Amino acid sequence: MKFPKPHTLKQIAELIDCKFIGDADFPVLGINEIHVVEAGDVVFVDHPKYYDKALQSAATIVLINKEVECPEGKALLISDDPFRDFNKITKHFKPFQASNVAIALSAKIGKNTIIQPNCFIGNNVVIGDNCIIHSNVSIYDDTVIGNNVNIQAGSILGASAFYYKKRPEGFDPLISGGRVVIEDNVDIGALCTIDKGVTGDTTIGEGSKLDNQIQVGHDTVIGKKCLIASQTGIAGCCIIGDEVTIWGQVGTTSGITIGEKAVILGQTGVTKSIEGGKSYFGTPIEESRVKLKELAYIKKIPQIVEQLKKK
Repeated sequence: MKFPKPHTLKQIAELIDCKFIGDADFPVLGINEIHVVEAGDVVFVDHPKYYDKALQSAATIVLINKEVECPEGKALLISDDPFRDFNKITKHFKPFQASNVAIALSAKIGKNTIIQPNCFIGNNVVIGDNCIIHSNVSIYDDTVIGNNVNIQAGSILGASAFYYKKRPEGFDPLISGGRVVIEDNVDIGALCTIDKGVTGDTTIGEGSKLDNQIQVGHDTVIGKKCLIASQTGIAGCCIIGDEVTIWGQVGTTSGITIGEKAVILGQTGVTKSIEGGKSYFGTPIEESRVKLKELAYIKKIPQIVEQLKKK
């Protein structure tokens, strides 16, 4: 998430009321999660296990809960609660904007696009040409939708990420300041839910087709010309290559990569990253030809046991 204009290290430190290490005029351009950080970004870290990863990342400003040696060319923000202060920054630059109309005045809707009754189109939403948005669809703020996109009834684009920190008093949400981006020629079925990124974009690539009742988690990127069948749940921060086929009731863990042209058979649990160009099945996931052979062998176990008893 980039700020509307560059800020200085001192300005951000004053915003969250914390100490800083580095040049007061050190440029701060935005905030991001560790997997998408760039130079000029703030990244937060609050566990020693991940200090080195954050300090050596592309981010040039590290919001951290311990005073450590600052890497050359970077700056530190020292906070007693980086999670809380990361949320403060998000709320400051991306505050919630209420809307009391069905289609926000700041929304931009292209030529020949049809919006059916009872839809909500939020602030700063952009919808391209020749789209059909069926009834009862909710499109949250800042969502970007390309041309020739069809969204069936009841789907929701842009809800907050399922991302929480456990505290003694309960669960504290990480505030989502990202977007959903739907590229051209995408079809989204009924009752799908696509969460926005925490700081970046959740993206559905050009020409991909989603069946009904699919969940796509925050910051996930789905490639071009993918087919995804009903009741699939894709966790946050996944990368799905082009022309991947995912059949019904598949679930994934977060942060995995599915290579292009992979085929995942129904009811598979994608527990790890997998190569493209192969077919997969089962939980834990394996190549389908291997897994199906294993199942065939399992069926023979009673017969083998009976043969052993006779010896």
